[in-house]
Amino acid sequence: MNKRISIRNSFAVLGMLALLTSCSVVQKNRNALKPDVVTEKVMFDTDDPAIWINPVDASKSIIVGTDKQTGGGLYAFDLEGKIINKVAGLGRPNNVDIGYGLSLNGKSFDFAVVTERDTEKVKIYSVPDLKEIGEFSVFDGEELRSPMGISLYKNPESNEIYVIVGRKTGPSGQYLWQYKLSDDQGKIKAEVVRKFGKFSGLKEIESIAVDAELGFIYYSDEQFGVHVYYADPLKGDEEILLFGQDEFKSDIEGISIYPTEPGKGYILISNQQADTFNVYLRENPAKGKIAEIPFSTSESDGSEVTAIPLGDRFPKGVFVAMSNGKVFHYYDWRKIEEQIKKAQ
Repeated sequence: MNKRISIRNSFAVLGMLALLTSCSVVQKNRNALKPDVVTEKVMFDTDDPAIWINPVDASKSIIVGTDKQTGGGLYAFDLEGKIINKVAGLGRPNNVDIGYGLSLNGKSFDFAVVTERDTEKVKIYSVPDLKEIGEFSVFDGEELRSPMGISLYKNPESNEIYVIVGRKTGPSGQYLWQYKLSDDQGKIKAEVVRKFGKFSGLKEIESIAVDAELGFIYYSDEQFGVHVYYADPLKGDEEILLFGQDEFKSDIEGISIYPTEPGKGYILISNQQADTFNVYLRENPAKGKIAEIPFSTSESDGSEVTAIPLGDRFPKGVFVAMSNGKVFHYYDWRKIEEQIKKAQ
């Protein structure tokens, strides 16, 4: 009899613990920002989004995102989250970025650059039609070549286009390579112009972002901090800032830059295991985080944001973040802005 009572009490305790855990999850979800749009699911595992602004009608802009497993692909979503185009069967596409004004044979392209880890290449597609227009191998001559992070920089004075690529792992001081893109008789030529980037050695570097106006490259050294370098290779390879140390639960992931006016705005960085985004002042990230906002995303990896109005639904721009569940979430910037102001 006593044994049965003991067993019954054990089940009661377990039930109470489950209830408390459930309540804590509900409380967390209640406080988190809810997405305005959740995309249709990809085949395997979403990783990184980018935003293409339609020059004719910004309300018809598209989100381009990766499905990063072997056999995955590059997907295009409309602002309702519906899949409108895709390139399938890629060799583990990891990160993506979008650029404008790539000239080939006298024709100008908007384009997406994608790291393909299995082939150790960067693939380049015209946007919005997602037609392949070129590729190039990365980290040639190196033992560690598997590319992950990628970002574009277009020099506002010379209009030269650069691709900054990171890899799964690499040596401190040469973890990232920067390539200059040019037209070689109608084909894309990628020339290495520098090898740079400190690395703590703690985990890996994936997320890379460029602030073209300020001329900075930011990248997440997971479990360590965010490094900042000049984007123009002529300005040297010295680190100019390290911030965000001891302000993340574990992995430091996606970096997104939202301008509010010239030289000012916010930097949002994924605090992956906390399901939050840390917010920093664009003009002074060394000040430390000014807000930490809980989102409904689960372990968000890549993210992107634009301040350009995208119709009535996103009149001050949209923030897009990867979430577990094979989807991306879209958030009306006004909701994020409200949370930042509350924190200040």
